[in-house]
Amino acid sequence: MTGPHRLIQGYTIVALAAATLTAVAVAQSANAPRNDLPQSYRTTRDWGQLPPGVKWAAVTAVEPAPGGTIYVVHRCFANSCAGRSEAPILKYDASGRLLASWGSGMFIFPHGATVDRDGNLWVTDARGENGKGHQVFKFSPEGKVLTTLGKAGVSGSTPDLFDQPTDVVVSPSGDIFVTDSHRNGKNNRVVRFNKDGKYVKEWGKKGSGRGEMSEPHTIAMDSRGRLFVGDRENNRIQIFDQDGKFLDEWRQFGRPSGIFITRDDTIYVADSESGPDTGAHELAGIKKGIRIGSAKDGRVTAFIEDSESTAPDHSGAEGVGVDAQGNVYGAVVRRQMLERHVRK
Repeated sequence: MTGPHRLIQGYTIVALAAATLTAVAVAQSANAPRNDLPQSYRTTRDWGQLPPGVKWAAVTAVEPAPGGTIYVVHRCFANSCAGRSEAPILKYDASGRLLASWGSGMFIFPHGATVDRDGNLWVTDARGENGKGHQVFKFSPEGKVLTTLGKAGVSGSTPDLFDQPTDVVVSPSGDIFVTDSHRNGKNNRVVRFNKDGKYVKEWGKKGSGRGEMSEPHTIAMDSRGRLFVGDRENNRIQIFDQDGKFLDEWRQFGRPSGIFITRDDTIYVADSESGPDTGAHELAGIKKGIRIGSAKDGRVTAFIEDSESTAPDHSGAEGVGVDAQGNVYGAVVRRQMLERHVRK
């Protein structure tokens, strides 16, 4: 083939190649976390009445419950409950009035939490020492222990043991899913139990491939029953079905420390660690804060920027919760405070 035909064919190939490169670039750009999204919230700090003589320690979880009550989990004093007498679990009404507190002497390093559809509170203990820790507790709304998973103070990789369990979520049918292993943990897995606490299965191992994990730090469930796992050191959310089948991965929400999904499938993702890389693969140039979007299609639509969003050390909210009025709560570990974000 010669002449104009060869030229046309050449231009066609070049055009197709350019279009392909443009599509790839757009896809990569759409999948990258953004700092320039709308910020439509005003922030107040230290919301909530504290027990007499108690100051906020590292706040790790905020979980709204049926009826408007809100549970807040903090680490007693500074960043640990070891040897402390303060109660790490605080129960509030919608105005921030303290209704109850419990858990004194039970925890070493309270971490993640969830409220099941019956209003029971589940809390993980992500460290162990002196015969305590490496467990998951289920409490009634009155603070009574109903279920305990794991063995107190014992770290392991078998179906009946955890190593630094970070978070828990409960399906509408009662199945329990636990993310297991904090930084440098042994397991890097999700463990599934039935509603009676009997081991069903597990999936995941240390790595960065599909279904592999490096510090699974948080877990949430959408209205379709899909599991969203915050694979923190891999800077992504991995999405699974309840049998552990890999469905997708999302990187546009930043480095996930906490995930909360509302009934209408709005997803809130707390990025507490992006910034200069300390050796844990943090995202350089990405601001800390809470990114908000859709669990249905992954679109990110808003950003609550942290007050120290570019500080070199970890400073943002790790845990995130949303009440029935749409107020967003950030559980801040390093600065030891509870933030409340209200729409402007």
